[in-house]
Amino acid sequence: MKTKVMIQILVLMFIATLAFSESDHFHKSKYVGEEKREIKSLSVNDIKELQNGKGWGLAKAAELNGVPGPVHLLEMKEEIDLSAEQIRAIEDIYVKMKQEAVPLGLELIELERELNNHFANRTITNELLRKILQKIAQVHGKLRYVHLSTHLKTPDILKSEQITLYNKLRGYSSDDPCENVPKGHDPTMWKKHHNCP
Repeated sequence: MKTKVMIQILVLMFIATLAFSESDHFHKSKYVGEEKREIKSLSVNDIKELQNGKGWGLAKAAELNGVPGPVHLLEMKEEIDLSAEQIRAIEDIYVKMKQEAVPLGLELIELERELNNHFANRTITNELLRKILQKIAQVHGKLRYVHLSTHLKTPDILKSEQITLYNKLRGYSSDDPCENVPKGHDPTMWKKHHNCP
Protein backbone atom coordinates (compact mmCIF):
# COMPACT_ATOMS: atom_id res chain seq x y z
CA MET A 1 0.00 0.00 0.00
CA LYS A 2 2.81 2.38 0.92
CA THR A 3 4.52 1.70 -2.41
CA LYS A 4 1.34 2.49 -4.32
CA VAL A 5 0.91 5.80 -2.42
CA MET A 6 4.58 6.67 -3.03
CA ILE A 7 4.19 6.00 -6.75
CA GLN A 8 1.09 8.20 -6.88
CA ILE A 9 2.91 11.02 -5.04
CA LEU A 10 5.87 10.76 -7.43
CA VAL A 11 3.57 10.81 -10.46
CA LEU A 12 1.77 13.90 -9.11
CA MET A 13 5.09 15.62 -8.41
CA PHE A 14 6.28 14.80 -11.94
CA ILE A 15 3.05 16.18 -13.46
CA ALA A 16 3.32 19.34 -11.33
CA THR A 17 6.93 19.83 -12.43
CA LEU A 18 5.96 19.41 -16.07
CA ALA A 19 3.06 21.83 -15.72
CA PHE A 20 5.29 24.40 -14.04
CA SER A 21 8.02 24.13 -16.68
CA GLU A 22 5.46 24.30 -19.49
CA SER A 23 3.81 27.40 -18.03
CA ASP A 24 7.25 28.98 -17.58
CA HIS A 25 8.07 28.19 -21.23
CA PHE A 26 4.62 29.38 -22.33
CA HIS A 27 5.29 32.86 -20.96
CA LYS A 28 8.83 33.18 -22.28
CA SER A 29 9.12 36.04 -24.77
CA LYS A 30 10.26 35.52 -28.33
CA TYR A 31 12.40 38.63 -27.75
CA VAL A 32 14.68 36.95 -25.19
CA GLY A 33 18.24 38.15 -25.76
CA GLU A 34 17.17 41.35 -27.50
CA GLU A 35 17.09 43.14 -24.13
CA LYS A 36 20.91 43.17 -24.35
CA ARG A 37 20.89 45.28 -27.52
CA GLU A 38 22.17 48.84 -27.33
CA ILE A 39 19.04 49.99 -29.18
CA LYS A 40 16.37 47.43 -28.36
CA SER A 41 14.33 47.95 -31.53
CA LEU A 42 17.33 47.50 -33.88
CA SER A 43 19.57 44.47 -34.32
CA VAL A 44 23.28 44.81 -35.12
CA ASN A 45 22.39 43.82 -38.70
CA ASP A 46 19.61 46.46 -38.85
CA ILE A 47 22.09 49.13 -37.80
CA LYS A 48 24.67 48.02 -40.39
CA GLU A 49 22.04 48.05 -43.14
CA LEU A 50 20.90 51.54 -42.21
CA GLN A 51 24.45 52.88 -41.86
CA ASN A 52 25.40 51.55 -45.29
CA GLY A 53 22.29 52.62 -47.20
CA LYS A 54 21.18 49.02 -47.76
CA GLY A 55 17.59 48.13 -48.58
CA TRP A 56 16.55 46.91 -45.10
CA GLY A 57 13.49 45.29 -46.77
CA LEU A 58 12.03 48.71 -47.58
CA ALA A 59 11.77 48.05 -51.32
CA LYS A 60 9.92 44.71 -51.18
CA ALA A 61 6.85 46.21 -52.86
CA ALA A 62 8.99 46.83 -55.94
CA GLU A 63 11.39 43.89 -55.76
CA LEU A 64 8.73 41.22 -55.25
CA ASN A 65 6.55 42.68 -58.00
CA GLY A 66 9.27 42.38 -60.62
CA VAL A 67 10.82 45.86 -60.50
CA PRO A 68 14.58 45.29 -60.06
CA GLY A 69 16.88 47.09 -57.67
CA PRO A 70 20.29 48.47 -58.65
CA VAL A 71 22.39 46.48 -56.18
CA HIS A 72 21.23 43.07 -57.43
CA LEU A 73 21.35 44.21 -61.04
CA LEU A 74 25.02 45.11 -60.63
CA GLU A 75 25.69 41.80 -58.86
CA MET A 76 24.11 39.95 -61.80
CA LYS A 77 25.41 42.18 -64.61
CA GLU A 78 27.05 39.28 -66.48
CA GLU A 79 24.16 36.85 -66.10
CA ILE A 80 21.65 39.34 -67.49
CA ASP A 81 24.12 40.73 -70.04
CA LEU A 82 24.10 44.40 -69.04
CA SER A 83 25.84 46.68 -71.53
CA ALA A 84 28.54 49.12 -70.40
CA GLU A 85 26.01 51.95 -70.83
CA GLN A 86 23.40 50.15 -68.71
CA ILE A 87 25.99 49.47 -66.01
CA ARG A 88 26.97 53.16 -65.89
CA ALA A 89 23.32 54.24 -65.66
CA ILE A 90 22.56 51.74 -62.88
CA GLU A 91 25.73 52.68 -60.98
CA ASP A 92 24.68 56.33 -61.22
CA ILE A 93 21.25 55.74 -59.68
CA TYR A 94 22.82 53.48 -57.04
CA VAL A 95 25.31 56.20 -55.99
CA LYS A 96 22.51 58.79 -55.79
CA MET A 97 20.38 56.39 -53.77
CA LYS A 98 23.19 55.81 -51.27
CA GLN A 99 23.83 59.56 -50.95
CA GLU A 100 20.23 60.00 -49.84
CA ALA A 101 19.76 56.74 -47.92
CA VAL A 102 22.83 56.85 -45.66
CA PRO A 103 22.01 60.15 -43.90
CA LEU A 104 18.38 59.07 -43.46
CA GLY A 105 19.48 55.71 -42.08
CA LEU A 106 21.79 57.42 -39.59
CA GLU A 107 18.99 59.77 -38.57
CA LEU A 108 16.63 56.84 -38.04
CA ILE A 109 19.21 55.07 -35.85
CA GLU A 110 19.59 58.18 -33.68
CA LEU A 111 15.83 58.60 -33.31
CA GLU A 112 15.46 54.96 -32.27
CA ARG A 113 18.35 55.47 -29.82
CA GLU A 114 16.59 58.53 -28.38
CA LEU A 115 13.34 56.59 -27.98
CA ASN A 116 15.20 53.67 -26.39
CA ASN A 117 17.06 55.93 -23.95
CA HIS A 118 13.90 57.69 -22.81
CA PHE A 119 12.33 54.33 -22.00
CA ALA A 120 15.52 53.06 -20.32
CA ASN A 121 15.85 56.23 -18.23
CA ARG A 122 12.11 56.38 -17.45
CA THR A 123 11.95 59.90 -18.90
CA ILE A 124 9.35 59.11 -21.58
CA THR A 125 6.03 60.93 -21.56
CA ASN A 126 3.02 60.62 -23.86
CA GLU A 127 3.85 63.95 -25.48
CA LEU A 128 7.50 63.04 -26.01
CA LEU A 129 6.55 59.59 -27.29
CA ARG A 130 4.19 61.09 -29.88
CA LYS A 131 6.83 63.60 -30.99
CA ILE A 132 9.61 61.01 -31.42
CA LEU A 133 7.32 58.53 -33.19
CA GLN A 134 6.23 61.21 -35.65
CA LYS A 135 9.87 61.96 -36.46
CA ILE A 136 10.63 58.23 -36.83
CA ALA A 137 7.65 57.81 -39.17
CA GLN A 138 8.74 60.78 -41.30
CA VAL A 139 12.32 59.57 -41.65
CA HIS A 140 11.20 55.98 -42.25
CA GLY A 141 8.82 57.18 -44.98
CA LYS A 142 11.55 59.25 -46.65
CA LEU A 143 13.96 56.33 -46.51
CA ARG A 144 11.43 53.94 -47.98
CA TYR A 145 10.67 56.45 -50.74
CA VAL A 146 14.38 56.67 -51.61
CA HIS A 147 14.63 52.90 -52.03
CA LEU A 148 11.33 52.40 -53.88
CA SER A 149 11.83 55.39 -56.20
CA THR A 150 15.27 54.01 -57.11
CA HIS A 151 13.63 50.74 -58.19
CA LEU A 152 11.25 52.77 -60.35
CA LYS A 153 14.20 54.04 -62.42
CA THR A 154 15.58 50.65 -63.47
CA PRO A 155 12.92 49.47 -65.97
CA ASP A 156 13.73 52.42 -68.26
CA ILE A 157 17.36 51.27 -68.38
CA LEU A 158 16.65 47.57 -68.99
CA LYS A 159 15.20 45.48 -71.80
CA SER A 160 12.07 43.52 -70.89
CA GLU A 161 13.90 40.19 -71.37
CA GLN A 162 16.57 41.36 -68.88
CA ILE A 163 13.88 42.09 -66.31
CA THR A 164 12.34 38.66 -66.92
CA LEU A 165 15.73 36.99 -66.51
CA TYR A 166 16.47 39.06 -63.37
CA ASN A 167 13.24 37.86 -61.77
CA LYS A 168 13.90 34.28 -62.78
CA LEU A 169 17.44 34.37 -61.36
CA ARG A 170 16.15 35.95 -58.15
CA GLY A 171 13.72 33.04 -57.85
CA TYR A 172 10.55 35.08 -58.32
CA SER A 173 9.41 33.35 -61.49
CA SER A 174 9.70 29.97 -63.11
CA ASP A 175 9.07 28.40 -66.50
CA ASP A 176 7.31 25.50 -64.79
CA PRO A 177 3.65 25.60 -65.94
CA CYS A 178 2.62 23.96 -62.66
CA GLU A 179 3.91 27.00 -60.78
CA ASN A 180 2.65 29.60 -63.26
CA VAL A 181 -1.07 29.46 -63.88
CA PRO A 182 -1.87 32.29 -66.32
CA LYS A 183 -4.48 34.85 -65.31
CA GLY A 184 -7.97 33.92 -66.43
CA HIS A 185 -7.31 30.16 -66.34
CA ASP A 186 -8.95 27.82 -63.89
CA PRO A 187 -6.03 26.62 -61.71
CA THR A 188 -7.42 23.09 -61.25
CA MET A 189 -8.05 22.56 -64.97
CA TRP A 190 -4.72 24.14 -65.93
CA LYS A 191 -2.78 21.86 -63.56
CA LYS A 192 -4.75 18.82 -64.70
CA HIS A 193 -4.03 19.67 -68.37
CA HIS A 194 -0.29 19.99 -67.59
CA ASN A 195 -0.17 16.81 -65.46
CA CYS A 196 0.81 18.76 -62.36
CA PRO A 197 0.94 16.96 -59.02
